[in-house]
Amino acid sequence: MTSAYDRYRAADLDLPEQSWTWFLHGAGEDNMGKDSAPELAPIPSPDADHMLVRIDSVGLCFSDVKIMRQGGSHPKLYDRDLSQDPTRLGHEVSLTVIEVGENLQDRYHAGQRLAVQPDIYQDGRSTAYGYTIPGGLTQYHLMGAEMLETDDGACLLPLPDTMGYAEGSTLEPWGCVMAAYTQRRRLEPRAGGTMWVIGRPGDERVYEFSAGLDAPATIVLTDVPASVVEMVERTSAATVVRDGITTDDYQALVDELTDGAGFDDIVVLDPRSATTVGAVATHIARRGTLNLVGETALDGLVDTDVGRLHYDYTAYIGDRGPDIAASYGEARNRCDLRSQGTTVFVGAGGPMGLMHVQRAIQQPGGPRKIVATEVSDERLKALEDRLGHLAHKNDCELITFNSQTADQSLRDFVMGLTDNRGADDVVVSVPISEVMAEADTLMNADGMLVFFAGVPNGTLAPLNLSAVYLDNAQYTGTSGLTIHDQQQVVDLANQGDLSPGSIVGAVGGMRAAKDGLQALVDGRYSGKVLIFPQIHDLPLVGLDELKDTLPDVAAKLGAGDTWNDEAERALFDSQLNV
Repeated sequence: MTSAYDRYRAADLDLPEQSWTWFLHGAGEDNMGKDSAPELAPIPSPDADHMLVRIDSVGLCFSDVKIMRQGGSHPKLYDRDLSQDPTRLGHEVSLTVIEVGENLQDRYHAGQRLAVQPDIYQDGRSTAYGYTIPGGLTQYHLMGAEMLETDDGACLLPLPDTMGYAEGSTLEPWGCVMAAYTQRRRLEPRAGGTMWVIGRPGDERVYEFSAGLDAPATIVLTDVPASVVEMVERTSAATVVRDGITTDDYQALVDELTDGAGFDDIVVLDPRSATTVGAVATHIARRGTLNLVGETALDGLVDTDVGRLHYDYTAYIGDRGPDIAASYGEARNRCDLRSQGTTVFVGAGGPMGLMHVQRAIQQPGGPRKIVATEVSDERLKALEDRLGHLAHKNDCELITFNSQTADQSLRDFVMGLTDNRGADDVVVSVPISEVMAEADTLMNADGMLVFFAGVPNGTLAPLNLSAVYLDNAQYTGTSGLTIHDQQQVVDLANQGDLSPGSIVGAVGGMRAAKDGLQALVDGRYSGKVLIFPQIHDLPLVGLDELKDTLPDVAAKLGAGDTWNDEAERALFDSQLNV
């Protein structure tokens, strides 16, 4: 006899007349659903340009909580009146195609399994599935041009037969983690852009630009040595000289020469003043570079916009000189964890922090000593239970540290582990500027600091930018992902180099979605919360609780009581009402 799961997987079930749906009608949890429950909505038939899809699983994310709290005032909803035009949460989605319109049948077919890439641009405008486009907290919905005809093509990724529904939903958060170690910064002077070269009066050093300084269309010179003037005059770029200006004049210069957008590339020669470097850095354009070239340390830490490092991909590069060009290029500016090094993960116990730790453990040639920090012993214990077996398998040393209960500071702990050198890499998943600043003190002089958690643009943290040009330190951050990042997760899973389902911490049916969002706020589970919309009444249950509530499902969990396809099959067979 064919099991319920096999029939479901084959899309061999009758289509219901209505679909259970969580609509968001405004700001606040009281506006999600009606009477704290999902609503029934008709299931429409697709026209020639649409297809009907079945939502198989939805991962919940703290971004969903932000949308629920902010409603139409959320930046990606563009002041939408949700009382008249509601949306649906849920952007970490695995789905199955049920019915395909005539004009799409050359690309899609019934029974096809897909994952969503929710970060969408259409004609340069940012939209997103689960935000502007109603998302996956429903059982069925139509999908058309809003998802299939974007600036990057269709935002759907085919899933291999070997990947379960929950694993498909984890591709979005996993893709965000992968993106954090994929070069997103621009590391060469922008072709046709505007470069500002700032010197120090009295500096007589002879500088060069070995790669040729012909990319910028305009080069602005301020108090530079004669060697730089001569070098620029040999290029074809237009030259604008502004000597003797002060930090009070910077904004006027930006407005005059860049229409307020900021300089694409800024070069500071022989930087000495941390205050000046901080003031200059505020005028970098989005995806712009700040190139520091010098041999003398700054007179202090630089108040650095860590929000822009995360969201605007501003790049801080440098070298000792005299070759200005030596700062640029990927050879000098790494973005991945140092092989055989020591990595510290700050805020490692949350779902995203866990994924960063797991990636480091399973990364071929990755770090050998991994420090996971949290302020909760319970979360650290859950992390060890979940990932300890992977660390042992991959010959990694996994070390946990709680600065709230330890008798020493995190910095002293890290320095003790590294013979006072500091960590090769520090990854921060806590959106607090003070924590970001502390993370900088943990780092080796030529280490890398990754700001994974985002804080608003304009949020400042004091950073040791002297290390950028004196020792080749790296400061990076990323926001969002591409479908290529998700494909990388699929490829790694197929190779056996990543176990995406290991991040699942709790599962529930459709009615449990609102409870799942509250669980995120409460920090109830260390892993991801997964909702299966086609299973209606299953309460939210942590994987560590399954042995008491669903022992047949618990018996199928993998090492470390982690989620896998066999557990998913057992869950569907026991809970699916067919």
